[in-house]
Amino acid sequence: MRKLSQLCGLGLRSCVALSVLFLLSPQSFAALGDDVSSINADEAHRNTSVRVTAREYYSIHEMQTEKGTVIRQYVSPGGRVFAIAWQGFSPDLQRLLGDHFNEYLMAASQTAHRGRGVHIETGDLVFDSGGHMRYVVGRAFLRSQIPSGVSTDELR
Repeated sequence: MRKLSQLCGLGLRSCVALSVLFLLSPQSFAALGDDVSSINADEAHRNTSVRVTAREYYSIHEMQTEKGTVIRQYVSPGGRVFAIAWQGFSPDLQRLLGDHFNEYLMAASQTAHRGRGVHIETGDLVFDSGGHMRYVVGRAFLRSQIPSGVSTDELR
């Protein structure tokens, strides 16, 4: 079995710090690839408000965590979350990436990290993130679920 630090692709201290951040983050959002109804359930459960912005080919569901992190979930006309973007404190990537989290971990363990950013492409999953412990920006999307007419440059 591989060590946790090997799976994270970071030093042991950094990996432990990231793991603690993930475990202590109580927010729950719709995961990448999930149905939009999970966003609505979160809104009711957390007593938060979700601001929805309609675009031509998708809608953006934006909410803010208790710690101030802004999470944007991009939803296709068919009701699927095809992309997620964030800015602020590190979000709970396991919850945001859902079924794609293990795919992310495996790719991260094999990716060379340059500076404070990471870029991962596994075929369908694309993941970008950078910043520092107190402020991180990032995004993840599934190429196969991006609606026709949508550029990946819009997913920020």
